[in-house]
Amino acid sequence: MPMCDYFWAPHDDAAVGVLDQPGGPDASGFDVVPLKGMDPSVTMASLEAILTGCTYDEASARPRAGHLLSSPDHENAFITSLSDTLQEALVSASHDGLADAAAAWAETVELQAHGITDDTAREVLVLLSGLADRASSGRRRLYCWWAL
Repeated sequence: MPMCDYFWAPHDDAAVGVLDQPGGPDASGFDVVPLKGMDPSVTMASLEAILTGCTYDEASARPRAGHLLSSPDHENAFITSLSDTLQEALVSASHDGLADAAAAWAETVELQAHGITDDTAREVLVLLSGLADRASSGRRRLYCWWAL
């Protein structure tokens, strides 16, 4: 199962610079939410579709949605961006909205494959929402360090 650490950075170059750090973004220098197995492309596009009411295809086609920023030839890890639309949806969602989204998200094939329950999905959304909020307050964007 891939390691997926979600974090914010001020720009794409700073996010890609995380690849120079063994083990991904260090919590002493980055705001990090580790989510083992939470794929930044498929899983996050599913979440965005649920939060915004669009289709999965629309969410996955948005600029920056699961966009590979690092070299595909890198041996150990990759950096992908998350869409600004997902970040905004996480910031603007109410507590009840996150709970409703978590229930729907837990029903997706991707989360069911990992045995993610409604409660776990809700906890993940609270963490991601907080990360998105902290990123937005400083005009930063969300990224994922993804290692196989």
